[in-house]
Amino acid sequence: METAGCDFHDRPPLADLVGESSALAKMTEQLPAIAASEATVLIIGETGTGKELTARALHYLSNRASFPFVPVNCGALSDTLFEDELFGHERGAFTSAHLRRMGLIAHAEKGTLFLDEVDTLASKAQIDLLRVLQDKTFRLVGSSIEQQANVRIVAATNAPIEQLVASGTFRADLYYRLCVFSIKMLPLRDRKEDIPRLADHFLKKHTPTGKSKPKLAPAAYSALMLYEWPGNVRELENAIIRGIHLTKSDSIGIDDLGLQPKAEDPSRPSSLPPAQPRCFAAMKRAAIEKFEKAYLTHLMSEHRGNVSHAARTAGKDRRDFGKLLKKYELQPKFFRNPAVMPASQLR
Repeated sequence: METAGCDFHDRPPLADLVGESSALAKMTEQLPAIAASEATVLIIGETGTGKELTARALHYLSNRASFPFVPVNCGALSDTLFEDELFGHERGAFTSAHLRRMGLIAHAEKGTLFLDEVDTLASKAQIDLLRVLQDKTFRLVGSSIEQQANVRIVAATNAPIEQLVASGTFRADLYYRLCVFSIKMLPLRDRKEDIPRLADHFLKKHTPTGKSKPKLAPAAYSALMLYEWPGNVRELENAIIRGIHLTKSDSIGIDDLGLQPKAEDPSRPSSLPPAQPRCFAAMKRAAIEKFEKAYLTHLMSEHRGNVSHAARTAGKDRRDFGKLLKKYELQPKFFRNPAVMPASQLR
């Protein structure tokens, strides 16, 4: 979902939000209404889920589309530097301030200011941002003159921000100012039905000009569907790029993707909160469900969405097999995408 170098001026704002999952459809359906508002938006999601891409879509769907979209990574700015970057400074405000300099708010005039990793802001920077949101005004460093802040603020975080608020690390008043609208980006492992469309999108995007677009071998396709994607859509894009350039034929094999087993990511929210340990029966049920979903996904990809063939391989009645597919929301149509499969597999 998150792709670099997107030029939204040349195509519809939602063109790069690729997928067919119900979660993505629900989110994109809400974007025009959210974009029509002037209220702040907080986008929450793991790294690589497409937060900046969604912020850009909001901007280009809004009445501010003809004005600048200015992104800033808050994690790269120190407390003092944030104030200077955000507001700018007057000449002589400090030793090296030889010229008057406009800040990001001025650069984003009438447009959108996107604050990524907003959870990393230090205490003073949080107060500075809160004042902008409350009063819609700001002052250049070294100036006593108030200026109007005619920008829309869209922020993003990959941290458990509600926990940071509860611990006092992030100001509650700033949090509530930022999340008038809240958009949660699901990790790719929770919407694997988007993988076929995304894979084809990246194949088209990254195949060099003049070269035929390679296809995914069945084993490679199955690997994409079974992998847990700790790096989310960005990691999927990287795998497709590797496949395009490493394959020695017109078919990308599983080894060309370069997928490696990943250790558990300590920054990823656990499905088992330490404060709420589950009993043996619940843990056993969760393990069985995880196996069943992975097994069904593998079978359906191997049999190109043919329920009868997949059920026969599993040794199950077709009706019972269909009930399992429905239980895990695995729709056969998501496994019939000819764009990402070799032509020999379509017969």
